[in-house]
Amino acid sequence: MITKKISGTVLAVCLLGVSMTAFAAKPCEELKSEIDAKFQAKGVQAYTLDIVVNGAEDSGKTVGTCDGGTKHISYKHTNDAHKATMKTEVPAPAAKP
Repeated sequence: MITKKISGTVLAVCLLGVSMTAFAAKPCEELKSEIDAKFQAKGVQAYTLDIVVNGAEDSGKTVGTCDGGTKHISYKHTNDAHKATMKTEVPAPAAKP
């Protein structure tokens, strides 16, 4: 019984490793388009996706690896669009009865 669980776990880890390698081998433009479509489907707004060479300075969050693991897709939330949608007015205090 334990042997079956261990072999199942090993198989799952191996399959995950193979799928991650295949995912990293994907061309960056294709991966960027797929990630962009997923963000739009979830209603995410005010962001940029950039293709960045590994080792280059990057302040974004890595959301995918591509071109054989030599580059990654960097996500950054754009504050300008976010600030434009935020209310700048402070509501007046309620009058006391």
